[in-house]
Amino acid sequence: MSVIKRVRDMTVATLNDRLEKAEDPVRVIDQFLWSTHQEIVQCEQLQRQYSAHTDSLYKQWKDAEHWTAKREEQALTALKAGEEYAAKLALQDKVAHEERAERYRQLYEQSRHELNDLEQLLQELRSEYRSVYDRRQFYVARMESLRLQQRLNARFGPGTDDPSGMFQRLDDRLTDIELETRSLRDLRRFGQETMYRVGTAVHETIERELQQLKQKLQQGS
Repeated sequence: MSVIKRVRDMTVATLNDRLEKAEDPVRVIDQFLWSTHQEIVQCEQLQRQYSAHTDSLYKQWKDAEHWTAKREEQALTALKAGEEYAAKLALQDKVAHEERAERYRQLYEQSRHELNDLEQLLQELRSEYRSVYDRRQFYVARMESLRLQQRLNARFGPGTDDPSGMFQRLDDRLTDIELETRSLRDLRRFGQETMYRVGTAVHETIERELQQLKQKLQQGS
């Protein structure tokens, strides 16, 4: 289990390193949570198997101890009855059960120790999952706060339109339109007056030429 613990320590260290470099920390945390959840599921399955195996070893150990005690009673009974050969057979079987009991006891203690380590690891995984999940929720809350602050700044920050500024610009625009309209009107009026003056000058020139022609006619006659 110490190997698994070292692997978990390296995994957490890798997470911290990735978080420092990540542009999207929530995505990195989600990947880590998914991986940790898979490990928890696998550890739970292994825990159930270990628990069942440990219980089986315990029963085998106690069963062997039971038969050890049983064969000893039978050997005593045989000796009391003067049946020494039967007593030896019972003692021979007792020794076999004692050896069997010792082997199962060792296996049971080893399995029980490993089961304790596995349960401790499972507890650490669950605690780690909850801790990282809480960090994820905190990051999500911070990102949401920043998003709302950005929207607030975009709506009411410096340079943001307000009603008075909007109407001021509208007034300025209307004033520009009025000035433009007035300028066009004045230009058309100037053009009409110019055309009138030009027309008058042409008319005077024509009259003058006409008078000159009449004088020539009088002189020729």
